[in-house]
Amino acid sequence: MCNEHSPQIHADEWVQVKSKEEILATLDANGRLDELPFMPEMLRYCGARVKVGKRAHKTCDPALGIGGRKMANTVHLSNIRCNGAAHDGCEAGCLIFWKEEWLNPISSQPAKIDAAAAPLVPSSAAGCTEEVLHSSIRVPMAAGETDQLYVCQNTQIKFATQPLPWWDVRQYVEDYTSGNVPLSELAVGLLYSSYRTVAEAGVGVGFAMRWVYDQFQRAIGGVPYPIRPYGVPKGTPVPRATLDLEVGEKVRVKPYKDILKTLDSTYRNRGLYFDAEMVPFTEREYEVERRQKQIIDEASGKMIRFKTDAIILKDAVCEARYAICRRFCPRAIYPYWREIWLERVPKAAVKAD
Repeated sequence: MCNEHSPQIHADEWVQVKSKEEILATLDANGRLDELPFMPEMLRYCGARVKVGKRAHKTCDPALGIGGRKMANTVHLSNIRCNGAAHDGCEAGCLIFWKEEWLNPISSQPAKIDAAAAPLVPSSAAGCTEEVLHSSIRVPMAAGETDQLYVCQNTQIKFATQPLPWWDVRQYVEDYTSGNVPLSELAVGLLYSSYRTVAEAGVGVGFAMRWVYDQFQRAIGGVPYPIRPYGVPKGTPVPRATLDLEVGEKVRVKPYKDILKTLDSTYRNRGLYFDAEMVPFTEREYEVERRQKQIIDEASGKMIRFKTDAIILKDAVCEARYAICRRFCPRAIYPYWREIWLERVPKAAVKAD
């Protein structure tokens, strides 16, 4: 059970990651603190001074469904993501969770990284060793098993968190007081929730409310209503397209109405889900960051290899604008894109920009 206390580290504050020896001393024999693993990929940041992105007082856990989860005494450092190096090249690029016990707050932005600033703790005091960090990420395979199982922060979220009901107002108070979410964004999000509740209540006003929403958003250059009927009839194969996109290419996300025509009744195209949180990126231009080939499945711990590469777009991450049960989740997961949802930006247009 996590020991909760009032937030000590807030968004946009600077911290120094403690030394390897200090962090090892906080871990149990399995390399975890409050059931959250300290992964080998995190060792490279020991001693570094970095800015806090957001408090990770809550998160989502796709392995357990779409509900929210609460986590105590944890933050995300500014865009520090797991590179999967110790996990056989997992490409999920997940934002790393950092326990406050692994960090020292500092008062201002440092001039440079100082890896030796924190006092060392004798290695004999460690509750864990670096060797354990590496050995604990793979579950020993039983006789006859062929699929390796992995352990990482994301496979352990269900153990390191507790359920968080969407109606628990305290989470929204902390969203604001921690610096995660400005008051204006909170107000807009909660107003949308109320609007959606009425629009989706089945009382005959949904079509009109979605139309009004779209007209208003169009006038201000905003995002269309994110919940729409899918486009491909049941039993009909979804369309596909191949662009052979390469890293660094500029693409434009197609309009939402065109993407809907590629989705089946579960809002998927060949198994890949188009989430409402992806709607804000439609009709905008992005750079291809990478072709996604494999990730560790959070539910099973197995490495999943994509039959067809998904596309990751640079700076396009989930902002948790719409899902009521995980509103304002700070996890910033990368959405996966099918090439049929994208179109190349002509090179002449790129140069003109």
